[in-house]
Amino acid sequence: MEWSIQEIAKKAGTTSRTLRHYGELGLLAPSRVGGNGYRYYDQDALIRLQRILLLRELGLGLPAIAQALEGQRDTAAALRAHLGLLEQERERIGRQIASVRTTLDRTEKGEELMAEEVFDGFDHTRYEEEVTQRWGREAYEKGDRWWRSLSAQEKKTFQDRQLAIARDFGQALKDGLAPDSDEVQAIAQRHCEWLSVTAAPTRSYVIGLGEMYVADPRFTANYDRHGDGTAVFVRDAITIYAERNLSGD
Repeated sequence: MEWSIQEIAKKAGTTSRTLRHYGELGLLAPSRVGGNGYRYYDQDALIRLQRILLLRELGLGLPAIAQALEGQRDTAAALRAHLGLLEQERERIGRQIASVRTTLDRTEKGEELMAEEVFDGFDHTRYEEEVTQRWGREAYEKGDRWWRSLSAQEKKTFQDRQLAIARDFGQALKDGLAPDSDEVQAIAQRHCEWLSVTAAPTRSYVIGLGEMYVADPRFTANYDRHGDGTAVFVRDAITIYAERNLSGD
């Protein structure tokens, strides 16, 4: 059985443009190309795409994904490793939910709050080892130093910028603007500038981030609170911006 590029893009929540980009990089070759030039994908290609999207969701760049796919030829072992990471994330989110419920309950009852309970599940340093293994110690320390160097007001300003950008994306969608329109591309540029606080984002990084906005329920919920479909709209807009204006994998 095989599927056309349009069918796969729709089922995977991505775009034909992204799939072609993966093909150009040698990450995902179609199982065949029809006489009409259309690309078709079989079951093996579907499994490979799933692995690509899973690794993208973890934040890996395309070169790192290529190395991972080359080094992990055992598909089952690779999926088991990723499943373990997802289960860790589920556990962390569960702790956050319990923390918020406890805070709400004690606040409503007028009881004293315990700092350990309030912030359970929110310590970013608990992923220090994982980040270091994936991207290197320097990458972790650079990001950690930058965030810790900010004052409380600077952190709030940084978060407020992201909120304003997300809100403007949502309004543009409600106004019926196209992702490739000048107005929306201006918002996409602001978004990429917001991402460049520690380093200039590359094309593949921004495209992968856009895919994560749709694939990760946390990001989707964050954007879709400004209107259903905003996460997909943001993905399409920043993908177009990246392909037009950015370089590098």
